[in-house]
Amino acid sequence: MTEYVAIKKKVYELEKRVWDLPAIGARVKKLEANGIPKKKLDPKEMLVNKEQILDRVQLRAEDYTFFTKNCAQGTALALMEEFGLGNMEIIKALALFPGIGSTGDVCGGITGSLINFGLYFGRGDQPDPKTMKEAMTTAQKFIASFKDKLGHKYCSDIIEKVTIGHRLNPGESDAAMAAFAEAKGFEKCSLVPGMGARLAAELIINSMK
Repeated sequence: MTEYVAIKKKVYELEKRVWDLPAIGARVKKLEANGIPKKKLDPKEMLVNKEQILDRVQLRAEDYTFFTKNCAQGTALALMEEFGLGNMEIIKALALFPGIGSTGDVCGGITGSLINFGLYFGRGDQPDPKTMKEAMTTAQKFIASFKDKLGHKYCSDIIEKVTIGHRLNPGESDAAMAAFAEAKGFEKCSLVPGMGARLAAELIINSMK
């Protein structure tokens, strides 16, 4: 069920947040220079520390989205860094995925998360049908949970009804982008990748049981 009061409070907090851009930028540059470190995940440890991990993933998705000005890249990078998945070429490939080519379509908080389900469940050269079925089931659960939490899954609807309060597609023109920035859209819309990455991380960790 959509928690409108809590969401509006979080949007306000993000609008007023003082972003440590030098520190965020340094983390991103380190990942660009050295790649995403691979990890040997310990399911028991991750389940015990789940809430701490989810808080970290959410914060980093917010940070990376505000820094890159790209919700798909911010979501994906926070998850890939946490679980040791993929590489920075994938992040580059996600440049056009906010709102699917900035058309107001599916939110980058969804697409950035789905990339990670493919990377996590599709590990190995020849993913078996059982693993792929689990990935598809997880993706379906995620999209349903995302829509339940936010009430919407399309970028244009989220901007209008959750973050900004009126219809606006920042990708349609320079003027629209300027209006989005003036409305603190980059700050407010970091809510969505943060929530999306948190939901995705929880599903990945729960699958380790």
